[in-house]
Amino acid sequence: MPIHYLESARDPRVSDYTQLTDVHLRKLREPAEGMYIAESSRVLRRALAAGHRPRSFFLAEKWLADLRDVLDAYPDVPAFIGHASLLEEITGFHLHRGAMAAMERPAPVPLGELLDGARRVAVLEDIVDHTNVGAIFRSAAALDIDAVLVSPRCGDPLYRRSVRVSMGTVFQVPWARLESWPQDLSLLKEHGFTVAALELTRDAVDVDDLAARNPDRLALVLGTEGAGMSAETLAAVDLAVKIPMREGVDSLNVAAASAVAFWELRPRA
Repeated sequence: MPIHYLESARDPRVSDYTQLTDVHLRKLREPAEGMYIAESSRVLRRALAAGHRPRSFFLAEKWLADLRDVLDAYPDVPAFIGHASLLEEITGFHLHRGAMAAMERPAPVPLGELLDGARRVAVLEDIVDHTNVGAIFRSAAALDIDAVLVSPRCGDPLYRRSVRVSMGTVFQVPWARLESWPQDLSLLKEHGFTVAALELTRDAVDVDDLAARNPDRLALVLGTEGAGMSAETLAAVDLAVKIPMREGVDSLNVAAASAVAFWELRPRA
């Protein structure tokens, strides 16, 4: 395997891993360059198991034995090894999760193909916190969500923090970024989906009431942190749905709310 021992943080061969803590830079750079970062040995193994192609591996020497089987499986992919202090100088933080890999982004899944056969779809409107995006994907993978759609301004599901928080389950759930928002919600209706907004409105039905109806195909729209669902989106959905709560509490974090709703609205036979 091609193992390269690093001696300088300015080595141009590890440019994929520089300035990982600069969120704005990485959000622009990674999609443009067709790559993403898989952080931790568990996550990178899940990325590889999903069929994603590595560009390179990046790890401290003490983790070399643990990843020997992975490196042997990709003999043409370089592995960059360095001391912890040097790796931290390159990335901007202490690498304590074993290893990283710079991965090629998979080709986008056509929307029609993604929706074909799906019964439950989550739609994320402008959710910008990558921790929330990753947590929602983890719940989606666990609770029978067949696909996730993200609005044009939503956070990147393949951003490093999203991938890490999802524990790599973002690789299990097919997803696509919509181009026109909220107009593209009409495409879901054309595919036979009931489109419901998880939002506290005057006419919102309880989530267990909607669950009792057991719609054959359901798309659940989750609004952004803080401001909630936009008026344009609420006008475009079929109905609003709410989670009944104890008096004095009117909302949950969007990731927590998604898990409750996904469970309650799972398809019944």
